[in-house]
Amino acid sequence: MTETRRLLVLSGGHPYEAEPFAALLASFDGWTVTHLIHPEAEAAIAAGAANDADAMLFYDMPGYSFEGGRATTRPPAPAYRRAITDYFARGGGAVAMHHAIAGWAAWPEWTDMVGGRFLYAPGEAHGAAHLDSGYRHDVRYDAVVLDPAHPVTAGLPPRFPLCDELYLAPVWGAATPLLRADHAFVRGNFYSAAQAVAGRMFSNDGWDHRPESDLIAWEKPVGAGRLVYLQPGDGPAAYADPNLRRFIANALAHVVAS
Repeated sequence: MTETRRLLVLSGGHPYEAEPFAALLASFDGWTVTHLIHPEAEAAIAAGAANDADAMLFYDMPGYSFEGGRATTRPPAPAYRRAITDYFARGGGAVAMHHAIAGWAAWPEWTDMVGGRFLYAPGEAHGAAHLDSGYRHDVRYDAVVLDPAHPVTAGLPPRFPLCDELYLAPVWGAATPLLRADHAFVRGNFYSAAQAVAGRMFSNDGWDHRPESDLIAWEKPVGAGRLVYLQPGDGPAAYADPNLRRFIANALAHVVAS
């Protein structure tokens, strides 16, 4: 009999549709799921909630306050930082989805764990200055498999259609690229995140953002463990997509096996 593994899921800090997301979690065979939601999740992790997890799924965007037309940030509590760092140091694995690349903007180590960063305001990431990042909802594009021999892409077609939100944001830690989007990651195809926070949704006026990578999924080492990042995952259509479900299930199995 196959042993049931323990999956710890973190969410909160960014809106999402709870029931379709729960259906995604329920689709992962062989996992017992514990789902923690911020702000309570931060205290639970600090108290040891990750100690017995076989894998973690980050679908959270904590550390922000959006008020007065601007985003303010804070780092996680020291005990939370230690718990996550220790989790990877002892070989723990994780999958980070979609807006998790924006989480904990005031904790640079998290940014390096993920291998990229979505910025809500101009700032620094990985030692370089960047404009605020870009977003675009409901983009129709093909996801293209870059490494068909990799365990995370096993069973996927060479390319498959998606309709989901994409980000124009810096990426630097993609040790093993897994998927790219057949889409032009240039300023004209995205809107400014800082302008959206300021109340000007769907605007890129005066925002001269440079082109960015078209990578939307990658694997990288973190401590003694592994992390797989997947940019798709904005809403119910992505949650229900059979190819994305296969990708996430493969990724969870892989980061445990690594």
